[in-house]
Amino acid sequence: MSHDAPPSAVDWDLAGRVARVVAGRDPLSGSYLSASLERDFAEVTEEAESIVTGFTGLTMPGGVRSGVVDRHGWVAANIGSMKRLLAPLTDRLAERMSRSPFAPVGRRLAGAEMGVLLGYMGQRVLGQYDLLVPEASDTPDAVYYVGPNILTLEKRYAFRPRDFRLWIAVHEVTHRAQFTGVPWLRSYFLSLVEQSLELVEPDPKRLVRALGRASEELRAGRNPLDSGGLVALVATPEQQGIIGRMQALMSLLEGHGTWVMNRVGDDSIPGAERMDRVLHTRRRSRGLHRQFQRLLGIEMKLRQYEIGERFVAAVTTAAGPDVLEVAWRGPEWLPTMEELDDPTDWLQRVEVPALAAPGGR
Repeated sequence: MSHDAPPSAVDWDLAGRVARVVAGRDPLSGSYLSASLERDFAEVTEEAESIVTGFTGLTMPGGVRSGVVDRHGWVAANIGSMKRLLAPLTDRLAERMSRSPFAPVGRRLAGAEMGVLLGYMGQRVLGQYDLLVPEASDTPDAVYYVGPNILTLEKRYAFRPRDFRLWIAVHEVTHRAQFTGVPWLRSYFLSLVEQSLELVEPDPKRLVRALGRASEELRAGRNPLDSGGLVALVATPEQQGIIGRMQALMSLLEGHGTWVMNRVGDDSIPGAERMDRVLHTRRRSRGLHRQFQRLLGIEMKLRQYEIGERFVAAVTTAAGPDVLEVAWRGPEWLPTMEELDDPTDWLQRVEVPALAAPGGR
């Protein structure tokens, strides 16, 4: 006698509908300006591949592919990715929820929350390497760009389109170089994600206890969401360790991508310094947007750009650009969160000597 599998713990159809509403449809997406995107990004992505390989020394498989999607296309791709990535957790939650009369409400609530998150991000994301959107196309290992968001920034700030598109492409192609040029990195990253999900105990009581701890933190004058949003609140000590390793890795990768983008931009892309100022200000939005980012843990990702870029700038200044080859040796060579804040500690641990100061003896 067969038993049907319980419904998913997340109403993914609702998540998609909510995300599309929240993301909206930018009027520029249907304009004549969008016609140039596919052609331009194919060209600048190929150019970025050559630039990034020469600058970083990371060897990628040749023939990088690019794709341009609108906000709804980005949402659809990420819904598919999230379903697969979260399956170890949502399957266990579905089994438990199947015994609860409130399961339908819980599924819809989870779907709505996921939709708001993805819709909000869909308004702002510019590009993405398809490690995280593997279902976006029949051509895997591609770099994707969200056309309407790029067009909006170009129009608002009068960026020269080809320069801005090349600058964005360098950042995303650097991520491709990281995950294809460092043999162990992709499997290590995915293993951290899998471990964190496997350790989650689907217990609503834990959330209640976590919210109680959050109240105590607030009364003590600390923001309990500063260290990773709602996910960190319900994490066990073992999960906190995994989350810390994930945050440190992502900080390094995002910071490295931003550092490469800006160094290359300073050397060869007109207007790159102004582009960086605009995006820096955009990431550090204020008011309601800032609180929303903090609640969802997005702000931690935004800080990763700054923490990681400061680290990369510091260690390359101290020991030369080749020092990053040390970090790519294996997981044990990666900086911890504490070392990201104090790059000298990482240099000492991995026994990399600092360069002599100019004029030193």
